[in-house]
Amino acid sequence: MDERTLCLEIRRRGGVARTTSLIDAGASRHRIEAAVRRGLAVRLRRGWVAVPDADPDVVAAARAGVVLTCVTAAERHGLWVMRDDSRHVAAPAHAGHVAVSGAVVHWAAPPTPRHPDALVDSVENTLVAVARCQPRELALAVWESALRLGKTDRELMSSLALPPSAREVCEAASLFSDSGLETLLPRRLRWLRMSMRQQVWLLGRPVDLLIGDRLVIQIDGGHHVGAQRAADIEHDARLMLHGYHVIRVTYAQVMEMWPSVQDLITGAIARGLHRAR
Repeated sequence: MDERTLCLEIRRRGGVARTTSLIDAGASRHRIEAAVRRGLAVRLRRGWVAVPDADPDVVAAARAGVVLTCVTAAERHGLWVMRDDSRHVAAPAHAGHVAVSGAVVHWAAPPTPRHPDALVDSVENTLVAVARCQPRELALAVWESALRLGKTDRELMSSLALPPSAREVCEAASLFSDSGLETLLPRRLRWLRMSMRQQVWLLGRPVDLLIGDRLVIQIDGGHHVGAQRAADIEHDARLMLHGYHVIRVTYAQVMEMWPSVQDLITGAIARGLHRAR
């Protein structure tokens, strides 16, 4: 394996790799040392190298001997997460001080073994870490995102030795929510004790939440722009012409201004806008 092929192999492994794994793949210690001397690779610590432009978070994890987990790993797996500027890492139980600046460190043993090469936790370990760490409604949103996207399934998760927090979230998770926000909304409104149905088809398209017979709640995510936005507005208009009342809210409103959103919804219910006329 020449130095160019060596660098391609490191990139194939995410930009950071263990030297023993590279040697198993056909590299020699001499080639690895030569690549480091020439600046084609960077030595992070004993047994680990990276390409110079490798992901900083993954590099930091390799340097510290930890694995990215919880909401940090969930985002990398493409799952819905609430914005979180902290890095969450998992450390081995025998590890001493973990030198990752500003990181939230998870010490619990994972339900599935971590491969020695892994720097980002598996989906299963990530979900368990989320259940241990995050408020229940946010953990549920992440789990439902994973189930909806097919990243794992309830049967597999149920078969693991889950801690009580993860077992509870696993049993509560459903596939009806189309996004994390759609998980949060009905849960925050359960106290109303009213009929609430998710992803109901009305006039040819699904709506995010139908309260009673006529009150439609639509949630705008980041993709509600351009043609999608125009289609949403057109559908809202047709719904209202057919006697539905539509309340459309954004991510920021749900996550940062929930009392105002709740007032809008309860005000509509107080006026009977959820009932068929």
